[in-house]
Amino acid sequence: MLPLIINLVNICSLLVTTMTETHLPLELKDFEDKLDQLIDKYQYVKSENSSLKIKQETLVQEKAQLLEKTTLARTRVEAMITRLKAMEHDS
Repeated sequence: MLPLIINLVNICSLLVTTMTETHLPLELKDFEDKLDQLIDKYQYVKSENSSLKIKQETLVQEKAQLLEKTTLARTRVEAMITRLKAMEHDS
C-alpha cells in the first residue's frame, strides 16, 4: 500500500509541476493583459482629468464674468430705482 501512495504522491507532484509550467505562461499573459488594461485606463483617466481641469478653469472664469455682469446690472437697476423715486418725490 505504501508504494502505491508514494507513486500517487509522485504522480501528483509531477502533475502540479507540469500544470504550473504550462499555466505559468498563460497566467503571465493574463497578468500582462490586465496590466495593459490598467495602463490604458490610467491614461484615459489622466487625460479625462486634464480635460476636466481645463473645463473647470473655464467655468470658474465664466462664473467670475457672470458675477461681474450681475453686480453691474444690480448697480444699474438700483440707480434707476433711485432716480425713479427721486422723480416721484419731485412730482
